[in-house]
Amino acid sequence: MGADATEKRPSLKGKRLSFLGGGNMAEALIRGVLEANLVEPSQITVSDVVEERLRHLEGKYGVSTLRRNDEAARGRDIVILAVKPQSVREVLEEIRGVVGSSTLVISIAAGFPLSAMQEGLARGMKLIRVMPNTGALVLEGAAALCATREVTPEEMAMARRLFEAVGRAMVVGEELMDAATGLCGSGPAYVFIFIEALADAGVKQGLSREAALTLSAQTVLGAAKMVLELGRHPAQLKDMVTSPGGTTAAGIHALEQGGFRAAAMNAVEAATRRSRELGAR
Repeated sequence: MGADATEKRPSLKGKRLSFLGGGNMAEALIRGVLEANLVEPSQITVSDVVEERLRHLEGKYGVSTLRRNDEAARGRDIVILAVKPQSVREVLEEIRGVVGSSTLVISIAAGFPLSAMQEGLARGMKLIRVMPNTGALVLEGAAALCATREVTPEEMAMARRLFEAVGRAMVVGEELMDAATGLCGSGPAYVFIFIEALADAGVKQGLSREAALTLSAQTVLGAAKMVLELGRHPAQLKDMVTSPGGTTAAGIHALEQGGFRAAAMNAVEAATRRSRELGAR
């Protein structure tokens, strides 16, 4: 994105944010928006039932903390639901009387559709549903966003800015949120298994456990950055590494024999299907 496009992005300056739930993902977002200088600590309020978490967040980031969700949401411009999916309905009931049509309500609860959020609050509300992933904990997350029609393009852009503070964010239709869950929501687990397998293979070939794990993780990190930053198709980048009759060609042949591609695609498909099942409950 060029400098001009960046300058036109809506500012979050002056916006008052509330995080209902102070767990790991909420902390990642708080850290990200503060490090990106999108807002000041004084603009952020966090509520949680665990007093220890509130003390931690207040002491580390200088944000305000409250025990009650309704008090934390009252008068806020953006309210972020960062609670477990099974707690969302209860939290919506608590804040129903204190959030209005001008409040942007963002949920990061997996599998909780916009229609259920509307039932818990009211129709006509500005609601955004987000599927983030654990990469946000190291500011390298991937997130998919969808919204009700009441959300303006500028408000959606503000929501993207929030999640781009901890990685990359894409807007998709809600009908694709289950696919996003199967891909980026569950995807880190697939990659962890791949890194572990690479490291185990390195140990089998004589490398120390520490060396094998470091080399494996850094190899995956470097390959991912090449895809994102060079703008080339993964197949092109693969061909850059694969010399005729070389070691990489032999390794790729072994992966194909083991059904590596099909296994990865089946994993995303299975996770997508399970996300649909959970969302239908």
